[in-house]
Amino acid sequence: MLIPDLSLPLATLLREGTRKAHETVENSPGAIALLSGQLPKEEYVRYLMMLWHVYDAFEQALEQHATHPSLEPTYNPALLARAPPLSADIAYLLDIPEPTWKSHPIHLALLKDIPPALVAYVDRVQALAKAPDPSPLLAHAYVRYLGDLSGGQMIRRTIGKAYGLDEASGDGLSFYAFKELQSTKSATQGEMKRIKEWFREGMNKAGEKKDDVKGAAILTFNPFEASVVHEANTAFELNTGLFSAINAQLVEEPKEIPNPNELPPEEKTYPLYQFISVIAAGA
Repeated sequence: MLIPDLSLPLATLLREGTRKAHETVENSPGAIALLSGQLPKEEYVRYLMMLWHVYDAFEQALEQHATHPSLEPTYNPALLARAPPLSADIAYLLDIPEPTWKSHPIHLALLKDIPPALVAYVDRVQALAKAPDPSPLLAHAYVRYLGDLSGGQMIRRTIGKAYGLDEASGDGLSFYAFKELQSTKSATQGEMKRIKEWFREGMNKAGEKKDDVKGAAILTFNPFEASVVHEANTAFELNTGLFSAINAQLVEEPKEIPNPNELPPEEKTYPLYQFISVIAAGA
């Protein structure tokens, strides 16, 4: 592995240092099934439940360390938090009251036989939250939140068509929706781009406020492998693992995939992987 130029701004360093991680997801059967809208609704709901557990652990960790110098510049749960909209979407798709979905048979089955990939993801986040230096949580925020912001609109359309959801109302699709940076209005694609710019600026501020945020020593003897760049690659691997936990054998009739050439320029950079909102952080 080549050692990146650590003099670069942190946002640039992360983008350049995770390029190879983008390639892995393209061959994931689970990712392909998800982005093409071929998963049965029950399997899609199961995937959202896995994401909820990841976000629940992750966002609790961010809240725990909200004032840490490497995390504070990008900490904005009112803007970014995804666990609440995931919970709302799960309940809507199951047509049950939101407080009851955790006792639904799909969730109980998930808890009875928890995929190793989900265990690994949650364990990693919780280990970082307990570490002397939680700075690498910033890498997970980068992968998750910028991914959701970059590819959310594409997959929103696919999911809406696949499961007969009303894009206008947003019911069942709130995970892919964000509010404006300075108001409670729904964010347009242009506003999402501004949110991403704000987030990148925050990452760069974190790098300036805490000089060792690019290579904080955590849970390893190798300083470089413990860097935020390495942790971002780990986060990509963990997300790819979640895709492997999707039962891609349950695909239904192929649904039409939106033509990337018909999308706004900001959604074209990595057509397939931006299509999967979870890992489009390099957009």
